[in-house]
Amino acid sequence: MNDADAVDLALLALRCVVGAVVLAHGINHVVGGGRIPGTARWFESLGMRPGVVHAWLASGTEIVAGVLLVLGLLTPLAAAGVVGVMVVAWIANHLGHGFFIFRPGEGWEYVMTLAVVALTIGALGPGSWSLDDVLGWEDLAGGEGLALTAGLGLGGAAALLLGFWRRPASG
Repeated sequence: MNDADAVDLALLALRCVVGAVVLAHGINHVVGGGRIPGTARWFESLGMRPGVVHAWLASGTEIVAGVLLVLGLLTPLAAAGVVGVMVVAWIANHLGHGFFIFRPGEGWEYVMTLAVVALTIGALGPGSWSLDDVLGWEDLAGGEGLALTAGLGLGGAAALLLGFWRRPASG
């Protein structure tokens, strides 16, 4: 295997793993446990209102971004979706619970890792083994890919949090 193939294989594996994890989370919000009504109640308890809108928005973003990452299609936009959802989760739910995910209330190590890996995918691009490459969109990598991923992901998260999130009163 030459160096270029090794890099393409690594990017394919990274995209598929992150995409599958995010896709599974989105599907679980829709069909698992409490389904959308339960997810909506949970979002409301975090201060995201209206909860049902945010349950569908987060779930849909995770599903679409997950599929796009696996396919290597519109990769910076897919990565931005992951960044946005993870940053909102980080701030609205995980930030006050410490670093480790196994701590009570779930710490922020997991969402931070997914957000940083998604930013990395946006910067590196999808690799040659992707639909972006087949369609000639592989130029959406490097500085432009990182800027697009960070700008849309962080900007979307900031807009959503500023517009719709109110920290619940403690106690």
